[in-house]
Amino acid sequence: MKEKIHPQYKDTTITCACGNVIHTKSTKENIHVEICSKCHPFFTGKQKLVDTNGRVDMFKKRYGLDK
Repeated sequence: MKEKIHPQYKDTTITCACGNVIHTKSTKENIHVEICSKCHPFFTGKQKLVDTNGRVDMFKKRYGLDK
């Protein structure tokens, strides 16, 4: 491997919106994510709607499913 062309690999903290904190190594420091394995429906087994800008409500209203 050539010297001085690779990024620095350092300790970092990944923080989720749910409050979960994961310590790992990466080329970036302090990564913030919205969904992690602690709160993602695939891993938890619970259904959770991740609504962006009210799109689910807008869909329900458009097709009369809001009742």
